[in-house]
Amino acid sequence: MSAQARPVARPPAEEPRERRPRERMPLRERLAAWRDQHFYGLFSSLGRMALRPWSSLLTVCVLGFALALPLLFWLSYDNARALTTGMREAREVTVFLQPALDEAAAAALAAELRQRADVAAVTIRTPAQGLAEFRALSGFEDALAALGENPLPSVLVVMPASTTRPDAAGLLQALEADARVDLVQYDAVWRRKLSGILRLGARLVAVVSALLALATLLVIGNTVRMDIQARSAEISVMQTIGASNGFIRRPFLYAGFWYGVLGGLAALLLVAAVELALAGPIRALADSYAQPLRLRGIDLRVAAVLLGASSLLGGLGAWLVTTRHLLAGRPQ
Repeated sequence: MSAQARPVARPPAEEPRERRPRERMPLRERLAAWRDQHFYGLFSSLGRMALRPWSSLLTVCVLGFALALPLLFWLSYDNARALTTGMREAREVTVFLQPALDEAAAAALAAELRQRADVAAVTIRTPAQGLAEFRALSGFEDALAALGENPLPSVLVVMPASTTRPDAAGLLQALEADARVDLVQYDAVWRRKLSGILRLGARLVAVVSALLALATLLVIGNTVRMDIQARSAEISVMQTIGASNGFIRRPFLYAGFWYGVLGGLAALLLVAAVELALAGPIRALADSYAQPLRLRGIDLRVAAVLLGASSLLGGLGAWLVTTRHLLAGRPQ
């Protein structure tokens, strides 16, 4: 008779264990790990650039030229603005009298003008004073000494009242209609034209800076894109094992940062070389006109702004490229 099969004893069912909350690292250790990761990304990206010295050098030189051009435009505009801000707001009306009028007639016309309500003051410059001033400023003493007589007319410098615009109150029209007047020159006209030119220069600097900033962004983005393509297999492995987007993106962001900083330094060196090359001729030109001229160059504030802007452009270009690559999806 066959033996009955004995039932196999089953182990008692284990009670479900309660999940223990995952212990978090202390704040100090987390900060230390965050610091180590960022330092590793910062210096490893610089080391990868050093492994490709020629391509990195060419990229930095291109960025230096792209960043130096708007800086040169801005320095030119800043020096032109400094030359005009030293001048006070021109409001005088210069009245050149007929050459046949003598000093007595000039004094009589000045007395008439002082009676007007829209005139604050009138100054008379005699032909002798005008010739002496022209001799001192022009440097043609020998040529002026050969003149038989003084060809300069008497000049009246009319200061309008503080609340009056000469071109709106009729003062200019009255002076131009006077038969004793040969020429009327309103100094504020050229000042307004110069202000318009400076506003156009400021707008031109802004447009050129924006275009070259975009060019810098594209150059850095394309360079980082090629680095991403070269490391695509490594990035795929890191995505497979669960690396976060921030961990993958970090070294490329620092690479863009380094490209921006090095490009800014190259731009500063180029601009300093241009200043050194032009300092001598500009000083000689100023000395020929007997005018002191102090050019504004690169100071610490300008250098800091340029380096900050270039590093931000580098980081932004790298972020855009890496984000686009990561949005393509993780491997399945």
